[in-house]
Amino acid sequence: MSEIAVVGCGYWGKNLVRNFHELGALRAVCDTDPARLGSLRDKFPETRSTTSFAEVLKDDGVAGVAIATPAGSHYALAREALLADKDVLVEKPLALKISEGRGLVELAARRGRILMVGHILRYHPAVTALKALIDEGKLGKILYIYSNRLNLGRFRTEENILWSFAPHDLSAILYLLGEMPSTIAAHGGSYVNEGIPDVTVTTLGFRNGVKGHVFLSWLHPYKEQKLIVVGDRRMVIFDDMEPEQKLRSLNHTVEWVDRFPVPRMEQAEAVPFAKVEPLRAECRHFLECIATRSRPDTDGEEGVRVLEVLEACQRSLDQKGPAVLPEPRPEPYFAHETAIVEEPSEIGEGTKIWHFSHVMKNARIERDCSIGQNVFIGSDVVVGRNVKIQNNVSLFTGVILEDDVFCGPSMVFTNVTNPRSHISRKHEYRKTIVKKGASLGANCTILCGHTIGRYAFIGAAAVVTSDVPDHALVVGNPGRIVGWMCRCGLKLAFAPDGTRATERAHCLTCGSRYVKRGTLVAEDGVAEPQGAS
Repeated sequence: MSEIAVVGCGYWGKNLVRNFHELGALRAVCDTDPARLGSLRDKFPETRSTTSFAEVLKDDGVAGVAIATPAGSHYALAREALLADKDVLVEKPLALKISEGRGLVELAARRGRILMVGHILRYHPAVTALKALIDEGKLGKILYIYSNRLNLGRFRTEENILWSFAPHDLSAILYLLGEMPSTIAAHGGSYVNEGIPDVTVTTLGFRNGVKGHVFLSWLHPYKEQKLIVVGDRRMVIFDDMEPEQKLRSLNHTVEWVDRFPVPRMEQAEAVPFAKVEPLRAECRHFLECIATRSRPDTDGEEGVRVLEVLEACQRSLDQKGPAVLPEPRPEPYFAHETAIVEEPSEIGEGTKIWHFSHVMKNARIERDCSIGQNVFIGSDVVVGRNVKIQNNVSLFTGVILEDDVFCGPSMVFTNVTNPRSHISRKHEYRKTIVKKGASLGANCTILCGHTIGRYAFIGAAAVVTSDVPDHALVVGNPGRIVGWMCRCGLKLAFAPDGTRATERAHCLTCGSRYVKRGTLVAEDGVAEPQGAS
C-alpha cells in the first residue's frame, strides 16, 4: 500500500493522521509545533515525525502528501509537493485564488500526479444517497436547496467564514445539481474581527430555475449542519448532527381551501445509507487513486469550480450584496465556432474540437486530444489524454477511451445489443473500454460490452464481437486475431524460445521485445501477459 505523510496535524490534521494510520498507510507526520509532534510520537511511535516539509518531500517512501495547514499555505505547499512528484490531498479550499488553483491543476497534469481536494461532504454516504434520489427523479423537479453550517467559533484570522465553511456546502450543491450557478449574491457582517465576515448569507441562482441558499455563522449558540433539498414531489433533509436518522425524506402536497393554499406534510421517513465515516472514505479514495492512477471524485478541477464560486461570493460581499456573475473561465482548449460543447463538461488543455462536432454535458475529455469533424461525444463518455478521433465518429454513453487511443474515420461504437426504435433501452447501455494505445481502423465496428486491449489494432471494416487481448491484430467480420502488433504499430513475428508454452518477438523498428503465452502478449521484462480486462 502507498504510504502518506500528513502535513499539519492540528485541529483537522489529527483526524487525517488517525485515519491513514488505521488504514495502514501512515508513514510520516509533519508539523511546526514540537509539542504536538511529541504527542504524536507517543501515540504513533512507529511513525516518522519531523518539523521539516523539505524532509518529507525528500523521502522516497512517501507516495502522497495530505496537507491540513492553514488555508493561506495550501497553494505553496501543494505546489512544492507536486514539483517533488508526490500525489497531493489538500484540505479545502484548494487555494485562495482561482489563478493559484488553476496553476496547481496544470502542474499536476504536467507531472502526471494525483491532485485531490478534501471536500468531505462528497464522501458522506448520506450525500451519495441524496444524489441518487435526485438522479432517479424521486424528488421531482428540484425547486431549491438550503444549507446551513453554524457554530460558535473557531474564529479565523487568515480567512473569513466564506472561505472556511462554504467550500463544503458549495461542493455538495454543485455535485447535487450538476451545474455552476449563473448568478451569486452574498451578504454578511464582521462582528468579532473587523473586515473578516463571521456571518454570511449567500443566494445562488441556476439556469434551470433552482435557487440555492447558504447560511454560515461563527456566532450561533448551537452547532448545526443541515442540507435541505426541496422538489415538487418530495423534500429531503440531511442533518449531520442527528445521531441516527441523518437523512429523512417526506412527501408534501398543497391543497387549496377557501381559495388559499394549505400545505399537507407526511411524517418523515428515514432514508437508509451505508454507515461509513466520511473522512475514512475520503482517505481510502485517495489511496485508491494513487494505486490505480485514477481521477479523484474531488479532483483539482472541482476544487477550482468551488474557488470560482467563492471568488464571486467574495466580490458580491465586497460590493455590499449585489448579484454578480462568476467570472468566465478561460478555455484551455480550442473549439471551432461551429462546434457545440455543452456545460458542464471537462475539456483538457491543448485539446482541439473541429467543425460541427458535439460534446454533450458531463463528458470528460483529457488534454491534447484531437476531435475531428462531425464527431459526437455523449454524456458521461470518458476520453483519455492524446486521443485522436477522426471524422464522423460517435462515442455513445458507456464508451471509455484510455490514453493514446486512435479512432479511424467513420468507425462505429454501439451501446445496446438489441435496439428497437419503439423501445427505450437507455437503462441497458453497456460499457465499452478501449485500453491505452489501441488503434481502431476506418469503418470498423465495435459491438458494445467488450474491452479492446492495450495497443491492439483493429483493421479497417472489421467487426469486433468479443474482447480483444493486448497487442492483438484483428481483421474480418466477425473479427478474428491474425497477428500481433508492437506498441509502435508494426506487426510482430513470434518464434518459439525453446519452451513449449512461450514465444518471443523483437521489433526491428523500435527495439521492443515481447513474450507470448497462448493468446496473451506483453513486453518482455515489463509485465506478465494479461487479458483485455
